Amino acid sequence: MPPRPPSCSDGYHHGDLRNALLKAARKLLEERGPSSLALREIARRVGVSAPSAYHHFPNLDAIAVALAEQGAAEMAERLTALPRPSVNKSRLLRIGEAYVAFARANPALYRLMFGEGFPIASRSGQAVRNLRKRARDTIKSALAHRFPEADLSIAGLFLWSVVHGLALLVIDDQINPEEDADDTVLRVLQLSGKALVRPRG
Repeated sequence: MPPRPPSCSDGYHHGDLRNALLKAARKLLEERGPSSLALREIARRVGVSAPSAYHHFPNLDAIAVALAEQGAAEMAERLTALPRPSVNKSRLLRIGEAYVAFARANPALYRLMFGEGFPIASRSGQAVRNLRKRARDTIKSALAHRFPEADLSIAGLFLWSVVHGLALLVIDDQINPEEDADDTVLRVLQLSGKALVRPRG
């Protein structure tokens, strides 16, 4: 006889089922990746029936969007709660390190945020759109002293391309395992910063 799923009282507090489902979905996501998300499995882990889960999330897209928004909010917090720039680490460098660090700590969530398995997750949700805008604005602000206004957007896109690609390479284990990942990230970010050195005028 298969083991009985945990009771509702074990799985979540009354009135907090939505958050309990999100927590279970997040754990399943990080264990198995975006393709593993299934509402029935998420409901089973919480200890409720699938129809109870559908009451809060009518389909998997809704779960994916909610998770992406959660991740976007967490990343935005990381990008704004940065240590002060120092002689050794500029603001741009700290932004890049925080971005890659988030992806490394939440690889499956990071992939989901950019549409893996659920393209709607990268297009829907105010928090995801806000994150993109905040990331662009943060990078543009850090570049303002280097470039004229007309070039800020393309320079910001260049840097975002670097950190996004670097994050994916790191979480996909494409970095040389004989090299220290933290050091590699730092050196790539430093090099990308040098590539953007350009006098105004």
